[in-house]
Amino acid sequence: MEIALLNVKTTIQKNTLTVDEIGNHLNGWTDYYTCHATVSGEGGKETVTVGMTAEDTDISFTVRYCKAAKAITSTGYRVIFQNEIYNIISIDHMNFKRKAIKLRCQKVSR
Repeated sequence: MEIALLNVKTTIQKNTLTVDEIGNHLNGWTDYYTCHATVSGEGGKETVTVGMTAEDTDISFTVRYCKAAKAITSTGYRVIFQNEIYNIISIDHMNFKRKAIKLRCQKVSR
């Protein structure tokens, strides 16, 4: 893996459960890991349903392998890139060579 290709700063957030002062359980997102990544496959599709145009963007982030990146799951984490939120669809450990991890993500519509 060429280190020069890791040219984009990304933040990975973890879904956390907090309890407020009166005992209510609240879901929230906290920053878990900030790293540099390679971005690929930023192709946008537009789908039209019931008069609304929705953007369907799939994107892949490749990060270097480390203990923090190894713990990422598709259900409890998400990626923040250029102030946009991306849900993790799948995780590819790149043949388990412990060099890189590829996160395939989809943009969250707000």
